[in-house]
Amino acid sequence: MRTKTKLYLTLLLPVQFILIKIFSFFPNFIEQFYSNGIFIYISTLLRYTFGWIPFSFGDIAYCILIILLIRFLLKKVLKKSILWKQVVLDIGATLSIVYASFHILWGMNYYRLPLHEILNINDEYTQKELIAVSEKLITKANSLHLELEPIDSLPIHIPYSKEEIFQKTIPAYQQLQKTFPSLQYHPKSIKKSILSLPLTYMGFSGYLNPITNEAQVNGLILNYKTPTTSCHEEAHQLGFAKENEANFIAALTTIGYDDLYFKYSGTTFALRFCLNDLYLRNEEKAICLIEKLRPGIRKNYTEVSEFWKSYENPLEPLFKSTYDSYLKANNQPNGIDTYSYVVALLVNYYKTKTIDN
Repeated sequence: MRTKTKLYLTLLLPVQFILIKIFSFFPNFIEQFYSNGIFIYISTLLRYTFGWIPFSFGDIAYCILIILLIRFLLKKVLKKSILWKQVVLDIGATLSIVYASFHILWGMNYYRLPLHEILNINDEYTQKELIAVSEKLITKANSLHLELEPIDSLPIHIPYSKEEIFQKTIPAYQQLQKTFPSLQYHPKSIKKSILSLPLTYMGFSGYLNPITNEAQVNGLILNYKTPTTSCHEEAHQLGFAKENEANFIAALTTIGYDDLYFKYSGTTFALRFCLNDLYLRNEEKAICLIEKLRPGIRKNYTEVSEFWKSYENPLEPLFKSTYDSYLKANNQPNGIDTYSYVVALLVNYYKTKTIDN
């Protein structure tokens, strides 16, 4: 790349920052013309392009980029005589291309309308409403556990392989079209990440590659969590960039699907958000509700906690802090701590509906 081209790209970077900031003030425009417009064609094309590949193309690309970064540092930065102008232009041009690609291919979805406005529901709730929906979820979770496991002290283990779970998410999303008529998940592009071990040590269950639109699921996580994790990453693929909104859609998709294991995974997933939020508001009441759960459900929660504890390491907080900063920089002011909005969506959606609907 010529020096003049690198200079132009570098100068374009702050212009892009300003343009994105301006666009962020017009969520209706983003919703209509990007999220429900050109993004649908972009994401579908990317899933057709990379979805058929049996391994994660995006993971391979990340590995290559890391190697190129190390090579760049060794050749141009970690040397006695550094050509700062060239280094700055190389970095600036690269960041400019990446920043533009990120927002054009997916990232503008961070600035679309909030999901509660799309669904025309409230984004506030009372403790009374939270308790009422939590009790609904507890009743449903206990009923599903009883259907799947008569012995109340045993946890539920989903018998499907991860590939089978990925396949089942397609009809699960088809059923979601009753709520989101325009939300179609086809073709699928969801895979086990080849970087599953590093992801686990970083504390992540999955991620979306915004450039290839591949949904990556950590291949080491418990199968009990795989339905909701898969549907969460697929919600990102379909343009719901915010973590709290993807969590809500994952709950909605799995709870509404005609598969008991998916329903159980989704119901207990939604319930955990509600109980965590209630615990912060009224610890005594939260404990009383938790005691109403069948012991096997509590065992499932414990298994998940023990899984993540077994991979705890000194670097995990650093990765979480970095991701938290990334979320805050992308229109999610609460960062990782987004329980209240997830619960607001769950409470306001389910307070007048049965849990299956």
